[in-house]
Amino acid sequence: MTVKQVMFTKQVSLPAIGQGTWYMGEDAGRRRDEVSALQAGLDLGLRLIDTAEMYADGAAEEVVGEALTGCRDSAFLVSKVYPWNAGGQKAIAACEASLRRLKTDYLDLYLLHWTGDFSFAETVDVMEVLIAQGKIRRWGVSNLDYDDMQALWQVAGGRECATNQVLYHLASRGIEYDLLPWCQQQQMPVMAYSPLAQAGRLRSGLLSNPVVNDIARTHHVSVAQILLAWVIRLSGVMAIPKAASVAHVEQNAAALEIMLSVDELKLLDEAYPAPKGKTALDMV
Repeated sequence: MTVKQVMFTKQVSLPAIGQGTWYMGEDAGRRRDEVSALQAGLDLGLRLIDTAEMYADGAAEEVVGEALTGCRDSAFLVSKVYPWNAGGQKAIAACEASLRRLKTDYLDLYLLHWTGDFSFAETVDVMEVLIAQGKIRRWGVSNLDYDDMQALWQVAGGRECATNQVLYHLASRGIEYDLLPWCQQQQMPVMAYSPLAQAGRLRSGLLSNPVVNDIARTHHVSVAQILLAWVIRLSGVMAIPKAASVAHVEQNAAALEIMLSVDELKLLDEAYPAPKGKTALDMV
């Protein structure tokens, strides 16, 4: 079966499920399992690994760096810069620190983690400097809503933005009203973080929902795999779930091959309806 792909550039096409690292690096006792999971994901073709200087204060990047020892070229490596570091020399220093932790000399993609201290113009300018220095191949953003993207589009060089990484899952569909259609119109990939929802009542409700469970039983897969298949059902959308074990990453990779029927998608729409109007962008 052909694995669903997402085009980042004409030269770069990646499987529609990548690997997230939020909460990795927080417990030294789990480090070996985290490294093994990332390496297993690469072996299964999940080339994109997403991390950030924020995650465990850089320790998640160190986990990724260990996982990529001897196989850096197999990965499409993404990291993110704090908004208060996203301009001028602060951005250059932050990027260099990430590169040291990741044990590499370049990032495939560098994202503004959320809006903050620096203007879009200042951030775009320093992203262009980092590209010129060979430290990053391309840049993008995270947690930017529709209006933010329109503002970015007015900045010189802003249209070089390669992606927008936002929260998106079955129970949080706000981006479908305006942001996601606009990104698709621009042929800009959307990276969906927390595609299974964060821990808590919302996640528990999703995992225990009878409709989702019935569909999972029909496909002989887990509920989490159905939720991932739902996120990547649309063109240009990639899910980046965290997988802290080899077994978990194997399930994530298998979700690439799940095709939900029209009837199943209708049932999921009825259980968790799409928004009928504008809602604030969900962030965690």
